[in-house]
Amino acid sequence: MKNYSQDASRQYHIQVAKGEVGRYVILPGDPKRCKKIAEYFENPVLIADNREFVTYTGTLDGVKVSVTSTGIGGPSASIAMEELYRCGADTFIRIGTCGGMQPEVKSGDIVVATGAIRMEGTSKEYAPIEFPAVPNLSVTNALVEAAEKKKYPYHAGVVQCKDSFYGQHEPEVKPVSYELMNKWEAWKRLGCLASEMESAALFVVASCLRVRVGSCFLVVANQEREKLGLENPVVHDTDMAIQVAVEAIRSLIQKDLQNK
Repeated sequence: MKNYSQDASRQYHIQVAKGEVGRYVILPGDPKRCKKIAEYFENPVLIADNREFVTYTGTLDGVKVSVTSTGIGGPSASIAMEELYRCGADTFIRIGTCGGMQPEVKSGDIVVATGAIRMEGTSKEYAPIEFPAVPNLSVTNALVEAAEKKKYPYHAGVVQCKDSFYGQHEPEVKPVSYELMNKWEAWKRLGCLASEMESAALFVVASCLRVRVGSCFLVVANQEREKLGLENPVVHDTDMAIQVAVEAIRSLIQKDLQNK
């Protein structure tokens, strides 16, 4: 395809060139989170800052790694993955925030996604709806092992992905409230752990590109616990999720080196 960037060596949206990122990339949504994540790297350097896409590259255990923000939702997340892939990345960990859906999923817990409900639009432009949105098993196992190693409270299971934040939180005022509310109840009955906005797209795009991806989240709050009158503080500190992602990448680096 035509490169629309003014500098043809750089990807149009993320403004990164080949060789400037590692094969392992952490993908937060919030650009402001990138610097915090990069502080876990050795010798981090700001590579690019364009639109919602901020990229730092450094090393972990001597191996080049990067962090790139994706903004909110599947469209921009898929753009980041596509362009990072073209720059040499092949292993991705999405970290971010989510809202709990089961009563046992509490504020401050970690959720590791084992699959994602495709209630969003981006993945439909990559695969028929019958195709499942599932992460890479090695990456997912590394995230679970990292959470266990750090003794953080975590849950592993299916998450729901949507395009409308307010469709989740104010479904009753939307013209399609009948669909939003009925499906939400279905997801709950099926044991869906949490709701977020990017994993379904990333999982399907990764399947298309034949790359590895996994996701872990901080539970900010749980509206279902609120409805039940249970304790439901709002938690904003994503450091536990960041540490889980960093530890998982360290583990993947070790295993990849052993399997060379």
